[in-house]
Amino acid sequence: MDEIIQFAQTHWMEWFLTAFSFALTVLYRGVRKRLKMEQAKNDAIAEGVQSLLRESIVQNYNKYQERECCPIYAKESIKRVYAAYHDLGGNDVATQLYSTLLAMPEESEKEDERL
Repeated sequence: MDEIIQFAQTHWMEWFLTAFSFALTVLYRGVRKRLKMEQAKNDAIAEGVQSLLRESIVQNYNKYQERECCPIYAKESIKRVYAAYHDLGGNDVATQLYSTLLAMPEESEKEDERL
């Protein structure tokens, strides 16, 4: 029995470090797993927001294309929507629609003809 106690006293630091390393490994794996899950969730949210912003750009395009003009207040709103959309990685057909919206006149030519 004395040999066991003496062995434990001599090697306690090694046992402690082994147990500590094991505990850290378990904690690290748990944290890494949670981080991966959160990253996947954040990616899904970003993709959803990007889709909603794209839809907003398309709706605005359809709305103002019919009117043949895009008021200044709408252009400012569309600029903010597009900036957020672009920051989320969007850069497809919505970019062309955005450019078209900004190039539209701010007042309808039909209204000018009536004056």
